[in-house]
Amino acid sequence: MLFTKLFLAHLIGDFLLQPTRWVIHKEANKITSKYLYLHIAIHFAVTMALLWNLTYWKLALVIAISHYFIDLGKLYSNPFFKIKAIPFFIDQLFHILVLYVCAFNGNVLGQTMSIVNSIDWALVTSIVFLSFPSAIVMSKLLEGMSSKIELDHKSLPNAGKYIGIIERLFVLVFIILGRWEAIGLLITAKSVFRFNDLKERNNRKLTEYILIGTLLSFGLAIITGIIYTFYK
Repeated sequence: MLFTKLFLAHLIGDFLLQPTRWVIHKEANKITSKYLYLHIAIHFAVTMALLWNLTYWKLALVIAISHYFIDLGKLYSNPFFKIKAIPFFIDQLFHILVLYVCAFNGNVLGQTMSIVNSIDWALVTSIVFLSFPSAIVMSKLLEGMSSKIELDHKSLPNAGKYIGIIERLFVLVFIILGRWEAIGLLITAKSVFRFNDLKERNNRKLTEYILIGTLLSFGLAIITGIIYTFYK
């Protein structure tokens, strides 16, 4: 519960109570930005408000100070990253690690071992397989066909790969939950989105390629889900 409250305070302080103009001002002025210090003060106040216990003031102060230095590190390292999402996620990871250590101080190792021991490794393996390994398997199986399809340069880079990964993970979740009808709904939804695109192109080869790819993607996910539930 302590970690949950700390995490909620982080979400409120970092996202709900931090306007975009503050972020822009911090990126431009870095350590001299007044909003950086206001942001830290808000984090401290929100943390104390959610904990509602004055004995936790030292814990809230540690979190606020660490938040300050982590944010500073992000502000000064931002220019070194071409993909701006990378420093953002690194920043969030460090914040969460601090919250975790503060919440379970005195028993960090024991709590971590408890979490590791409770991990469903079969599920982790299934998820990993249905991500990039399955995408590579499909690309190899469809390699001969893809060379006969004209590339659509208007498409987002690797969009098809990520759509496939997301749909396979959805299928796995539906199988685990025993909601097979939802898989049919997912196939229908994807068909509806693809219909207008394929209709405008009137390209039989592309239609067949997408159909084969879709069935193969769903097939891999269904087989993986069945194997997981069978051995679970």
